[in-house]
Amino acid sequence: MGRDLHPLSLHFVMFIPTLQGQTTDEQLDEWLSLAIARGIIGTYAQTELGHGTNLKNLETTATYDPKTKEFIINSPTITSAKWWPGALGKSSNYAVVVAQLYTQGVCRGPHPFIVQLRDLETHKPLKGVRVGDIGPKFGFNSSDNGFLLFDNYRIPRNHMLMRHSKVEEDGTFIAPKHSKLNYGTMVFVRSIMIKDQATQLAAATCIAIRYSAIRRQGEISQGCGEVQILDYQTQQFRLLPQLARAFAFMFAAYEIRDLYMKVTEQLTQGNTELLPEIHALSSGLKSVVSWEAAQGIEQCRLACGGHGYSLASAFPEIYAYSVGGCTYEGENIVMLLQVARFLMKAAEEVRSGSAHLAAICGYIGKPESVRSRFTTWDSYSDADIVHDFEHVAKKQVFRAYNALKRHQRESTPEEGWNRASIELCKASRMHVRLYLVKTFLQKIATTSEPSLRAPLTDLATLYVFDLITASQGEFTKGGFMSDIQADAVREGIYRCLERLRPNAVSLVDSWDFDDAELHSVLGRRDGNVYPALLEWAQKSQLNRTEVLPTFEKYLGPMMKDGRSKL
Repeated sequence: MGRDLHPLSLHFVMFIPTLQGQTTDEQLDEWLSLAIARGIIGTYAQTELGHGTNLKNLETTATYDPKTKEFIINSPTITSAKWWPGALGKSSNYAVVVAQLYTQGVCRGPHPFIVQLRDLETHKPLKGVRVGDIGPKFGFNSSDNGFLLFDNYRIPRNHMLMRHSKVEEDGTFIAPKHSKLNYGTMVFVRSIMIKDQATQLAAATCIAIRYSAIRRQGEISQGCGEVQILDYQTQQFRLLPQLARAFAFMFAAYEIRDLYMKVTEQLTQGNTELLPEIHALSSGLKSVVSWEAAQGIEQCRLACGGHGYSLASAFPEIYAYSVGGCTYEGENIVMLLQVARFLMKAAEEVRSGSAHLAAICGYIGKPESVRSRFTTWDSYSDADIVHDFEHVAKKQVFRAYNALKRHQRESTPEEGWNRASIELCKASRMHVRLYLVKTFLQKIATTSEPSLRAPLTDLATLYVFDLITASQGEFTKGGFMSDIQADAVREGIYRCLERLRPNAVSLVDSWDFDDAELHSVLGRRDGNVYPALLEWAQKSQLNRTEVLPTFEKYLGPMMKDGRSKL
């Protein structure tokens, strides 16, 4: 089994959830059963050739004509072409199209519309619709990602998805209660993405750790024979932090899923209180998790030496699958800047003395801390860990806030934001990592089985210490953590590696990947790596014949000519 997406995955992951979350009851009755039964196949067309995450500047237009009670969908420029939607190129006959809504001569911003693209019997594009495949990609080549343009294409008024906003027959526009209500599909997809990225990193660590327990190379003690490469501290240092990340990301994925379900339930009751929080959180997690998962997968590949470069290892396809998450559903830096807007609003509330902070950023309003509570590597309590990460996150939030205010005083609000953007991204990353740490610790605290709790605690400790070491400058700034404490944290990493080594294979086996899922010769559950590698090589197309035609045509004559000149 490969890792390319199911060709119709967007039908189930984006098209149907959009119908469920954005349509009126009448529209739901008309479309949902048809979509679930696969009587129609849909995709989600938002990203354009010229604009992706900058939704307010999408160029596709939907202009309401009150005379005919229709919307006129149009692509006025080349850059307004919808670009990248999966299953759009050749498979889908419907799409949810996000377009700038115009009524009564006024642009009302981006809104979703359900649009038929192809004839239901012949599957040919309808008049006024130009659609096709965008060509080969870095990965996901089982999916026909496509382009889409409209030439004054008309759809009925009730094809605008009107659960949150509405256009009356006379063109009167009724605005949504909250500006981000239409973001539900993106939040849902990002919550799925986090689990997906965690799974890809888990698969990579499973392959690398299993292989490292099989591969023997060199001696640690002379005369004692070659050792498993997993016994080398450098190999542990490469792989075990990735194992810890995979667990941290997996726990966060379940948390964001549960929060999404809670918010969805609240929205049905008209409660939008948690919407900004989950939008910021899902954006930040999507950015941090996808980036660190891609980095971790590459480390796993490198840890497997030359064999990791082979397609037989599955690392190339895992990486190609995972790294796409750094850009689809929102480019990662843009996602961090969206989180930063949420954080800067909270910081402004704290500074103005009118804070009504969401639970996820309550730390921003807490009193200042002076010293880290770290004592020794094995007595760093959950509360002390959270205290220290909250301090560092808060410091960076206000460092970014002060930089933003300074630059905005010296220029314009927009230019000030640009000049402070690096510090803003740092604040967002620290905010997300605080959430990841807290979630990891909370999940372990609810684990009652001692045999599980001990290795998970070691993983969480390693995860925490690795984060502190990677951001040591932030923790030691202002003397918050001393050099002696920082050195002890680093020593704690080495102790965690020692403690986790005996359980490493069992921990990756706990994910219960079977060989078909991993699709890797190196990560075989039975450990028979070398016979499997040779068998895999023998199946190469080049080995179907002993002598290739190129020998007769090129190599043979070249070598014969070379010998004749001697």
